[in-house]
Amino acid sequence: MSTVPADAAPRPARASADRSPWRALKYPSMRWWSVAHFVSGAGTWMQLTVQNLLVLQITGSAAATGLSLSVQAAPGLLMGLAGGAVVDRWPRKLTAAASQALLGVVAFVTAALVATDSMGLGTLMALAAVTGLIATVDGPACSLLGNDLVRAEDLPSAIGLGSLVHNAGRLAGTALAGVTVAFVGTAAAYAANGVSFLFVAAVIPFLRLLRRDGGTPAARATAAAEGDDMTVRAGLAYFARRPRLLALAGITGVSAVFGRNYGLTLAVLVTGPLAAGAGAFGTVSTVLAAGGILGAVLGARLRRPSVRTVGTLAAAGGLLQVAAALSPSLAVLLVLVLPMAVVESVSDTAGTTVLQTDPPAHLRGRVLGVWNTISTGWGLAGPPALGLLMELAGARGALAAGGLLIAGAVAAGYALRGRRTPAAVLLGDDPAASPAARPSLTTAA
Repeated sequence: MSTVPADAAPRPARASADRSPWRALKYPSMRWWSVAHFVSGAGTWMQLTVQNLLVLQITGSAAATGLSLSVQAAPGLLMGLAGGAVVDRWPRKLTAAASQALLGVVAFVTAALVATDSMGLGTLMALAAVTGLIATVDGPACSLLGNDLVRAEDLPSAIGLGSLVHNAGRLAGTALAGVTVAFVGTAAAYAANGVSFLFVAAVIPFLRLLRRDGGTPAARATAAAEGDDMTVRAGLAYFARRPRLLALAGITGVSAVFGRNYGLTLAVLVTGPLAAGAGAFGTVSTVLAAGGILGAVLGARLRRPSVRTVGTLAAAGGLLQVAAALSPSLAVLLVLVLPMAVVESVSDTAGTTVLQTDPPAHLRGRVLGVWNTISTGWGLAGPPALGLLMELAGARGALAAGGLLIAGAVAAGYALRGRRTPAAVLLGDDPAASPAARPSLTTAA
């Protein structure tokens, strides 16, 4: 594989008019990264699928399966901030390649233990924890690396493309897991995942960054000049004093707790009040997946989304959720589920774009670390809270109440922002004082 030349990506004369969802693919490095992302995603989902089966084989306990997933997620809650700081301190490509290689080593060790019948529950839990710990660095490093392969105006396309590739890798990996276990064995699935990690690590050195890498010496010098001591505290301070990021966290958190757990709420609605059976929920899940893919394509057409975009989409999704709660039949529910999934997917793309373009290059890793810690927290808290709400109000009541809470929270945020934002006042005839003369923020809320 040869190094991609810096001038390989074309520069269209009217970039502002280019809204193709596939525009990120005009960058050769992004094409290579998409292939690597797909291979890695397929391997990861092979391992996750097999890991659940392996825990069941060892213990026969569904609770132990859930515990293994929690053990792997726990480092994201406890060490996410530190992982983001590592990403900011070291060059992006080096950090991503090293973390991918380490994940490959863990996968190969697991494969060897499974192949020799030496795997016990304690060892499996320890390896899951190590995987989660490495992922606190690998997650933000690979996310930022992929987005640094395109120019800022094409970032939504890169994020949407990443979502599509992730979903494709998930489908392929889940299917391959069953085939691999049936014909080769459980250990082979772990070994295949190890190979996928090494493939990504081999591709990374040949990628060409087009956006600023926060881990380079020049970026660290800029950070020092701006008073950034490269600590976790600096990332927390930046996040806390950015109303835009706080609003984004609030919108996403409320939506995640009360509006994103469709696997739980819609399953109860379909099999309970609608009395449609488990097969019907499979149809609902398929429509949700199709809507997610369509939403990723539409989201990739965005150019400079804002927090207002995310809030509007979240409120629309909440109102659709209320309508879904009132569905008199499965057919009506299916009609509503598709736009619900589309809105959620577009909102995710818009929110990720804001999150990764708001901070300066030398702070992106730590800001993403803060975000990962917060999102892990609401990911763990959401299902129990929603389950309690369903116990109190039933499936329809929980869906309707959750949708109203989301829409109400967004409306309240808009109202508070309107009260706190003073009207612009122009003094004199100084043209420099006019709004048209001032540079606009690319991710204005």
